[in-house]
Amino acid sequence: MTDRLATGDTAPDFTLTSDTEDQVTLSDLRGKKVILYFYPAAMTPGCTKQACDFSESLDSLRGAGYEVLGVSKDKPAKLAKFRERDALTLTLLSDEDLAVHRAYGAFGRKLLYGKEVEGVIRSTFVIDEAGNVELAQYNVKATGHVAKLRRDLGID
Repeated sequence: MTDRLATGDTAPDFTLTSDTEDQVTLSDLRGKKVILYFYPAAMTPGCTKQACDFSESLDSLRGAGYEVLGVSKDKPAKLAKFRERDALTLTLLSDEDLAVHRAYGAFGRKLLYGKEVEGVIRSTFVIDEAGNVELAQYNVKATGHVAKLRRDLGID
């Protein structure tokens, strides 16, 4: 089983390429709260639903002081198509070698339709202004996750 992060852990720092080809470094966001979510693949039904939910909630999340970053193993060009196709307004990051997924415990053995496989574990992390994990959620559902996360964070 992959090591998982827990509340109070230091969030592993990273630099990843975004859907706009910019470099995004987690430690550059110190002083802000960050919602970092990992999803299996751009332009698939569940991942599209989750990304659209985050995008639709982005104004209220930002209003509450949160920046939202979505991470997948997709190449930046595919992420740009995903953003454009679905009018997404959040930042999408490419982790092609899965190093950041592994650092966060978001890649490993999981059950898929009753069969054990190795793959991306749909996960969400809330990182505080000091760079520590405030909330770590693994095996989240694509549908309804953003609404539940907003409730957990006390955001209307």
